[in-house]
Amino acid sequence: MESRLRIVQAMEEIVPEGSSQPSQWRLRAARHSPEPFDSEKLPPILVSEIRRFLRVANELERESPRAAYLCRFHAFEKIHTMDQNSSGRGVRQLKTSLLQRLERDEEVTKLLRLQKSDARELEYLYLKKKSENALEIAFVLMEVLKAVSFTDGHEQFLPAGGDIKEKSESYSPYNILPFDSGDSQNAIMLLPEIEASISAIRNVRGLPSIENSCETGLPLDLLYWLQNLFGFQTGSVSNQREHLVLLLANMHVRQNPKPALATKLDDRAVDELMGKLFRNYRNWCKFLGRKCNFWLPSVKQEIQQHKILYIALYLLIWGEASNLRLMPECLCYIFHHMAYELYGVLSSAVSLNTGKKVVPAYGGQNESFLRNVVTPIYKVIYEEAQKNKNGVSDHSKWRNYDDLNEFFWSTNCFKLGWPLRLENDFFCTSFSSKQISTSKESPNETCEWKWLGKTNFVEVRSFWHLFRSFDRLWTFLLLALQMMTIMAWHELETPLELFDPEVFDGIMSIFVTNAILRFLQVVIDISLMWGARQNMEFSQRLRYLIKFLVALIWAITLPVSYATSQGSSVCSTMQFQSDAGNFCISLYLIFVLIYLISNFIGVALFFVPAVTHYIETSSWLACSIISWWTQSHLYVGRGMQEAQVSLLKYTIFWVILLSCKLLFSYHFQIKPLIEPTKHIMKVSINTYDWHEFFPEVQNNAGAILAVWAPILLVYVMDTQIWYSIFCAIFGGVCGIVRHLGEIRTAGMVRSRFYSFPSMFNGSFVAHPSQKKKGSIFKDILKNKVCKSTEAERDELPKFAHVWNQIIANFRSEDLISNREMDMMIMPLSSKFGGTSARWPLFLLAMKFSSAVNMARDYVGKHEKLSRKIKKDKYMFYAIKECYDTLKNVFNFLVVGDLDKRVLRALFDDIETSIRNSSTPIDFKLAELPVLIEKVIKMVEILVTVFENNQTRLDALIISFQGFLEFIINDMMVEGGRILDIIDSSYGQERGGDVSLMQHVSHMFKSDSRGFIVPFSQSDEGTRNSVLRFPLPDKGPLKDQQIKRLFLMLTVKEAALDIPANLEVRRRISFFATSLFMDMPPAPKVRNMLSLSIMTPYFLEEVKFSEDELRLSQDGGASILYYMQKIYPDEWKNLLERFNYNITDDDTRCWASFRGQTLSRTVRGMMYYRKALKLQAFLDICSNQDIAKGCIAIERDKNQKNSQNSLAAKLDALIDMKFTYIISCQMFGLQKAAGDSHAQDIIDLMSRYPSLRVAYIEEKEEIVDGKPHKVYSSVLIKAVNNLDQEVYRIKLPGPPIIGEGKPENQNHAIIFTRGEALQAIDMNQDNNFEEAYKMRNLLQEFIRHSGQPHPTILGLREHIFTGSISSLAGFMSYQETSFVTIGQRFLANPLRVRFHYGHPDLFDRIFHITQGGISKASKTINLSEGVFSGFNSILRQGHVTYHEYMQVGKGRDVGLNQISKFEAKLANGNGEQTLSRDIYRLGHRFDFFRLLSFYFTTVGYYFNNLISVFVVYVFLYGRLYLVLSGVERALIIDARLQHIKSLETVLATQSFLQLGLLTGLPMVMELGLEKGFLSAMSNFILMQLQLAASFFTFSLGTKAHHFGRTILHGGAKYRPTGCKFVVFHAGFTENYQLYSRSHFVKGIELIFLLSVYNLFSMSYESSIAHMMITYSTWFMAINWLFVPFLFNPSGFAWRMIVEDWADWNKWMNNVGGIGVQPEKCWESWWNTENAHLRHSGLCSRIIEILLCLRFFIYQYGLVYHLDISQKNKNIVVYMLSWFVILAVFLLVKIVGEGSRRLSTNYHLIYRFLKLLIFLSVLAGIFTMLCVCRLSVMDLVICCLAFLPTGWGLLSVAQTLRPKIEEYGVWEPVKVVAQAYDYGMGGLLFIPIAVLAWMPLISTIQTRVLFNQAFTRQLQIHPILYGKNRNR
Repeated sequence: MESRLRIVQAMEEIVPEGSSQPSQWRLRAARHSPEPFDSEKLPPILVSEIRRFLRVANELERESPRAAYLCRFHAFEKIHTMDQNSSGRGVRQLKTSLLQRLERDEEVTKLLRLQKSDARELEYLYLKKKSENALEIAFVLMEVLKAVSFTDGHEQFLPAGGDIKEKSESYSPYNILPFDSGDSQNAIMLLPEIEASISAIRNVRGLPSIENSCETGLPLDLLYWLQNLFGFQTGSVSNQREHLVLLLANMHVRQNPKPALATKLDDRAVDELMGKLFRNYRNWCKFLGRKCNFWLPSVKQEIQQHKILYIALYLLIWGEASNLRLMPECLCYIFHHMAYELYGVLSSAVSLNTGKKVVPAYGGQNESFLRNVVTPIYKVIYEEAQKNKNGVSDHSKWRNYDDLNEFFWSTNCFKLGWPLRLENDFFCTSFSSKQISTSKESPNETCEWKWLGKTNFVEVRSFWHLFRSFDRLWTFLLLALQMMTIMAWHELETPLELFDPEVFDGIMSIFVTNAILRFLQVVIDISLMWGARQNMEFSQRLRYLIKFLVALIWAITLPVSYATSQGSSVCSTMQFQSDAGNFCISLYLIFVLIYLISNFIGVALFFVPAVTHYIETSSWLACSIISWWTQSHLYVGRGMQEAQVSLLKYTIFWVILLSCKLLFSYHFQIKPLIEPTKHIMKVSINTYDWHEFFPEVQNNAGAILAVWAPILLVYVMDTQIWYSIFCAIFGGVCGIVRHLGEIRTAGMVRSRFYSFPSMFNGSFVAHPSQKKKGSIFKDILKNKVCKSTEAERDELPKFAHVWNQIIANFRSEDLISNREMDMMIMPLSSKFGGTSARWPLFLLAMKFSSAVNMARDYVGKHEKLSRKIKKDKYMFYAIKECYDTLKNVFNFLVVGDLDKRVLRALFDDIETSIRNSSTPIDFKLAELPVLIEKVIKMVEILVTVFENNQTRLDALIISFQGFLEFIINDMMVEGGRILDIIDSSYGQERGGDVSLMQHVSHMFKSDSRGFIVPFSQSDEGTRNSVLRFPLPDKGPLKDQQIKRLFLMLTVKEAALDIPANLEVRRRISFFATSLFMDMPPAPKVRNMLSLSIMTPYFLEEVKFSEDELRLSQDGGASILYYMQKIYPDEWKNLLERFNYNITDDDTRCWASFRGQTLSRTVRGMMYYRKALKLQAFLDICSNQDIAKGCIAIERDKNQKNSQNSLAAKLDALIDMKFTYIISCQMFGLQKAAGDSHAQDIIDLMSRYPSLRVAYIEEKEEIVDGKPHKVYSSVLIKAVNNLDQEVYRIKLPGPPIIGEGKPENQNHAIIFTRGEALQAIDMNQDNNFEEAYKMRNLLQEFIRHSGQPHPTILGLREHIFTGSISSLAGFMSYQETSFVTIGQRFLANPLRVRFHYGHPDLFDRIFHITQGGISKASKTINLSEGVFSGFNSILRQGHVTYHEYMQVGKGRDVGLNQISKFEAKLANGNGEQTLSRDIYRLGHRFDFFRLLSFYFTTVGYYFNNLISVFVVYVFLYGRLYLVLSGVERALIIDARLQHIKSLETVLATQSFLQLGLLTGLPMVMELGLEKGFLSAMSNFILMQLQLAASFFTFSLGTKAHHFGRTILHGGAKYRPTGCKFVVFHAGFTENYQLYSRSHFVKGIELIFLLSVYNLFSMSYESSIAHMMITYSTWFMAINWLFVPFLFNPSGFAWRMIVEDWADWNKWMNNVGGIGVQPEKCWESWWNTENAHLRHSGLCSRIIEILLCLRFFIYQYGLVYHLDISQKNKNIVVYMLSWFVILAVFLLVKIVGEGSRRLSTNYHLIYRFLKLLIFLSVLAGIFTMLCVCRLSVMDLVICCLAFLPTGWGLLSVAQTLRPKIEEYGVWEPVKVVAQAYDYGMGGLLFIPIAVLAWMPLISTIQTRVLFNQAFTRQLQIHPILYGKNRNR
């Protein structure tokens, strides 16, 4: 109160009494125009308390400005009370702006006051709003009224507001179910299943009472009881109450047989939910040997109540667990103890210690659970995540989510106790041990607190993970290689020769190799697991020890026994005797048999997966021992075996593939290499071209290694190629079997359209009783042969209604025009005769004209003509519809008796002629075209709009008369009967003979006034002949029949081009194809599974702003211009839809729906709701109701606005089945900052009322005088175009502590509902016709014939950005082949599909209890989605894939964005290689499933790396042979001209390099879906657009980032922007992106090829050399120039000049702290090499060893200098280092001179540089003259010393900390900058030359934007539109 008085006094001081003139205030009051005060842009700390007052003030502004002022004043008072010092962020600014508004409105609003005082004004408005039931506003006014009344002393005006407060609180915001809103008559609350669920949770009978349980007016229920018992948050309880009710209701309604009482919850529903929810908990208890804490009462009536209590308890724990939700077994531990406490309370147990009733350990205080349970564990997660240092720290130094969760896989977790013992080592997060107090009561009792370290696995950066995880694969490949080499060495001709003693002995050596490899695997396993030894149980340590000893024993025993057996001539092999038949077995063979016993057992169990499954999951001691020996004792990874049939399918596939691969390798790789190897071993080389360190090496080992190394690498890698080939073949066959490509073209749509209704009815129409599908023959017999006309009639209305909705959506999306829509809809009507539904006109229009032409030219019998017409269903229907429509129109128009009799006689004659099959005799069919022209003229008059009806009447009468005259006189052979009818009437009046024209003109005459009688005044009984005219403006006659008849008669060949839009054709074709695919029959919407959609959103585009659309940059084109040109037909359709009067918002929406925006995604996902509502309508309506429509039915029943209306019931049902959440984590900050994106999101919620947004609120609270950040998860919805808070759940801290996207999903997942969850990305789209299939797709969770219950349903994607550019097309085709044929084959038969696409559907209940839908540990889970699939499989889940439904997806369209995306994928796969999930799957899969797993995940990227490594190994091997002189000796002495295996190596590598791995599946998939001719044309077009160059460049991206991630780390999320328009990228930007990944490697390859070509040309043909290395030249050139080739305007001279200026500016800018890499070279250079500063010791050593390859140039080339005079002494090489040293000293001198002299002694510094330059020139000139240095020597020196310098730079960067200590880092930096300057110059010169040449830029633009040119898009203005700010 005092604060309010102070504020009033302050206001009075500002405006003193009497200081203003009353007239002035009145003048201001008269001019007062209320403006709303910004109530949305508030500091987060004030939102919940202040916003409602400001919003009410804005709402009352026009009605009562004084009341608005008082509300704002009260808000100011509350702000001042909450933060008097204005210390909160943004509070001072708000108070200032609000005070300014109050000053302005103080006196003005007094004059505008309606009542005598402020109190009366508020009281009046309060009573008014109360009467209007606006209780929320009334409650705010009452609160302000209280403050005003107490201040002014007018307490008598205070109303009795207690009831208002209660009612306003009861009308609190709600999400779906209005529990607390008092709206018990809401339609959704009247659903029987909802009533049953609410009744069940409100059953609190028999529960023990708890203190403070009824302190609020909320209805008491089970969750509220649990809240008071355990201290859960109110917002979380409200959220989970709705969650639980919806889950129970959906399961209750699906029970079959139906429960006797629909409003009583079925026990089966509770049991079903409990079984799903506690599946993981039960397995966890079983694994740890604990009993589940489910204690159910003996009284049957209480069992359901207790079960619901356990379910509610788990949901409440999960709902408040925050980041702990990603640790499912941690939640099990918490639930285990809290369930035990719950049982103690329910059973009224007495504590043995206290003698009192058991109560929960943490009590029921507010936020007790969050504060005492969640927060301590969260702090551990947070502190461990901080040790990650944003991905820089090694994984072994911190515990991620998996480590912390796996702590609860051991019984050691129970040492945490309950309440949690915070002194346990689990809570220690520091490396160093320390002493802590064990209890607060006894502070002197201390214990040692130490860091537990990693759990069960250590992620160490090493390539050995690939061998460790897939050791069986590598063992198989190496043993097969050894066996094939032995066979080829002995030149076997037949398999029988294997038993030759010498050959057999050699082959038996593979077991020695196997033993050594197994020992190596055990050693690697132990060394990599060493960091987790502390957390291992004793049994696991013992297992590793025994395995090591056993492997060591075998690694010694088998080699020794093999060597011993080789020494024995008697028993070294099996010796068969001719008579006795006995044989002797060597000791080695006995050991081998013993060694193979475990393998024999494993093979036997492999073919009986059920036995293996039982052994792994059983708790029987013997099974546990077997499992303990074979696999680590882990909670996950048990029981992953597939069914017998699935196992046989993928086993057969891999047996065939491996057979082909091994045969190819033997005949084309191994065998051709044996003979050259033998020759090389025989050649004696005595003279080398350099100083040979090992001249005494036997058999030329170096040459053999150089020849064999690339062969062996390709042998390891080429299985990937074989997989690609087989995947294309078998995947194509699977696609054919699944009816892919059933409908490929628009022509096929027309030809098969008649079958669509029956197929639609079978799949999409819910039938009362769903029957299992029979055989294919029965289905064909049912659908094709035995289908009755009645069935067709029943099928058509529902199909037609859905088809019309699809077409209407095409129109609303502006994909088709109004005319096309008229041609494509199927009218539904029961009036004027006719059928209930009619075929669309685009099927019939051409058919009618064809029928007319056929009849005109026909000569013969009627029956034959009739058969020809009826053979084409559409033709027959077109004729029939035209005839029926004309008959209906004529009967409607004609009124007079005479006229009706004439028309009746005419139609009777026609129908009689048809029945008698005498049409060609009775009518002159040759005159049909003329008759049709007359009909068209008459119909055109009816559909044309004239201003003067009399004009239309005259034209219509003349046309009608001409029509009758022609048909009677010229067409009918005998028209006498018609004339007799006219004569009988006309003759009575006039008599005599008259002409036919006079007869006809007598018809349709006007009345006596000369006007036609209107329809409303016409009398059908009158003798005067009149027409019903004009026609009704609205109605089926004019809107449907006449308009449709006119189109059918006039549209001919043009109908073949309908629809013209290619996207519409594609969508219709796919929808039609899906009708023929296998999908579950649709249930009724009421019985379907419920679904939630969740879209994570960060800061992407929501909707294009007006400025973004229309403003151009630097003279370039705007986005709107671009879209208008690339979508010209759709822009034209938009204008037509709004009658060329469109608003800015319409334009924004149109453009946003064509970009990669959130608006597009939301619109697409909300089609689910629209489709479900339509399906629900069709479920309950008959065919007659369908024709009327939902609105007409409500109008008939007068229930349109009632809760009992059909629309309300449908909305309620859909609310129960479907929810959509957008997780906008930054929404709160965006709104507080006034970001337009926030308002765009609110607009989306307003457009789609069922849309919800979840965001993370971060606000500061003052605690003990210090600001303290508080985080909350908030759910909002839109009300009156404003956001309204629904739920608020406080968090223990910032939730984004791991990878951003999965953490964002995790915070919002608590607000999702239902049993299925689709995690859609924000650059995706959906279509109405695809959304219509969701009901069927959800049935896949229920339908599983002989297969495990699916936990993830995979879907295909359609890439909608493929038409932007050629690069976008490449990405589109690549993605399409992966998401279709690739994933199809992964799912079945290979059974290794995981979660690759965002459209996938999750079994929501399964995943929320198993760790969520993605993993979130920093860096290691960079590819978060695929880990969800890994986790699902490891936890006995099952992943399927379905192609009858697809979702749109946008991809990157520019090379830089594509490269970032591929780099992110490569980084993610590099981190996957180190992960525990890969290791466990690699060890738990059987061998053949392991192969599928390897070659479709990390193996693919590793093989890409190998394919690049092969090139280096091949070239460096050739370089060794050339520079050492070995190659010349081999060619001259041994005459080894060509080695076929090496040619095979390069050909194989080229297969991978040129993108053929992607090309083959792509061609196969396109062939299936579009036809193989179209597929081949697309493939050829791709090659012409340089697709091979793109894929070669992409290969380098994948290899570089995958290898670097494994070796050094540095993986990170790379935002690509998802931009729609392609812009020019500057040279500097390209250099930053590709310098180390492509340019350096490309130049290195150029150096290799140049040196090889230079020194091999004297003895080898240049043509042969080029043929061998063409792919390497191609790779090197592409790696250097593809970024500029695919850069828009990359060869435009203006851009080249600007790029050069930017490049020089970037290179010369000075770096420093805070300078971004985009601004200067130094900052970029430090950032680019940052990964080396954080690498481990082993990684640095490997990096240094790899850098040593650069020194081979100098070592080999200095001996080929003329100045060396063929001296091969090592001194020559040592002297060459003086050159390197001299260069370094010169750089050092120049650097020091610059530092000391350049500022004050600039002239001396310039003189010093001149002196150095002259000295260098003098030295070179001296060597030229004296030492015989030649010009070629200078070239060779460049080739020798430049790589050496780069190698030294690389080593220096690796050893940077040590070098910086010695103060020589600055010269290193100078040399590095010089190298980058040189590389940039070398790249820039050819680009500038090409840019100078004419036509190059035009050709490049045509290649890059070929599709744009075909659309006549002016691309050049767009390419220059990028803002070039540096």
